Amino acid sequence: MTARYDNLLANVPTDLWIGGKWRKSSDGGRFDVIDPATENKVASVAGATVEDAKAALDAASAAFPGWAARKPRERGEILRKAFELIMRDAERLAKLITIENGKALSDSRGEVAYAAEFFRWYAEEAVRNLGEFGRAPASGARILVHRKPAGIAVLVTPWNFPAAMATRKIGPALAAGCTVVLKPASDTPLTMLALMPILEEAGVPAGAVNVIPSRSSGKVVSAMLHDPRVRVVSFTGSTEVGRKLLHEAADSIVKPAMELGGNAPFIVFDDADIDAAIEGAMVAKMRNMGEACTAANRFYVHEKVHDAFAKKLTAKMAGLKMGNGLDDGVALGPLVNKDGLDKVMELVDDAVKKGAKVLTGGKAPGGPGYFYPATVLANVSDDAKMLNDEIFGPVASIQSFKSEDEVVTRANDTEYGLVAYLYTRDLSRGLRVSEKLDFGMIGLNRGLVSDPAAPFGGMKQSGIGREGAHEGLMEFLETQYVSVNW
Repeated sequence: MTARYDNLLANVPTDLWIGGKWRKSSDGGRFDVIDPATENKVASVAGATVEDAKAALDAASAAFPGWAARKPRERGEILRKAFELIMRDAERLAKLITIENGKALSDSRGEVAYAAEFFRWYAEEAVRNLGEFGRAPASGARILVHRKPAGIAVLVTPWNFPAAMATRKIGPALAAGCTVVLKPASDTPLTMLALMPILEEAGVPAGAVNVIPSRSSGKVVSAMLHDPRVRVVSFTGSTEVGRKLLHEAADSIVKPAMELGGNAPFIVFDDADIDAAIEGAMVAKMRNMGEACTAANRFYVHEKVHDAFAKKLTAKMAGLKMGNGLDDGVALGPLVNKDGLDKVMELVDDAVKKGAKVLTGGKAPGGPGYFYPATVLANVSDDAKMLNDEIFGPVASIQSFKSEDEVVTRANDTEYGLVAYLYTRDLSRGLRVSEKLDFGMIGLNRGLVSDPAAPFGGMKQSGIGREGAHEGLMEFLETQYVSVNW
């Protein structure tokens, strides 16, 4: 640990949070958390075993009856208090995110506000678990429908948004009356561990939320999914891992909620407001250094405005200051780890070998830290690997198109279907194209679609179910129907 981080990390817990208490892992194992800007160790965290996972399920199981029985308003008030406490500690949490994830501090501040908002939203949704009443037309029996907490939920979250991807799951689960065991990404476990004292202060009872970081993710998660007490698994991450978890969930028929990979097209029509499209592109591409499933991956720009768009985007990208995310003025931090950096380098090198023109960036600076500059590539060939795989880095690949039908076909030509962006001044065209695009979310003249009040999720191999909005609450509820005569 360097002196720079001593004050920030002095009070951050590093053990497992099970049953409202901190505890060591059953085998005493620990793993290091690395600052991606310096490659220095900043903390050592307890690594959960299968035995620890069982203990966490025991705690969640013991807490479930009492939490499920709480009045919806009581659960909502606790979530509202959690929102207020997170915002109280926003700056500390933002700096912690930057230290373990690498993103610029401005980006981390935005994530903390976004993460907290899920608790405020689900504080309100907790009291809106409404049922139905009717009369069967044929039998005349009364039909009573209500929705019960599903039970224990296993939550598996990624490293790119260590706060928000967890609160997006914890919020609706607690609002519904479920208890949870959360396995955060091993690259970024500190933020979620730091959140546990806040939830305790807000009034979340012991055992309702348990956090078990682990380097043995496969074994730990598999053991939980094969425990009959687990009724929901909510996962955010790659499609590849999602497929494996779906197979695991099938063994015990565990209800899955999957937010998986993306390959987002960003379409700019010839009548678009180019300056607005550039601003949207910077958000859609560079939020979290491009390490987001919602990141714009493929830029399709009409041939009439291609050159103007490419020139302006290049100027914006080249102007981003790269460095340690804690430093003033830095807009571009490091990628999260060496594997992420190596992947971006490989994809850019592949595109260049196949004819892409580098307009800015394109070379890693070397030295300590997993840095890669903001990069714009033009004339990217159709067989470039980056058009079919998530870049997960600060690289924009630009291609031109001629017609609406052509660009819709090309945009849809992917196994993914999470989000698409399009810019046009013609509202009828914008809505027409939106309907033709096979994506769960559309940013129409907007570079940001994420909102706790909106249903977040994708089509095709980008996931199952939705997070956020009322739909997010429904993922943690089971519908029960009572037939009765009187």
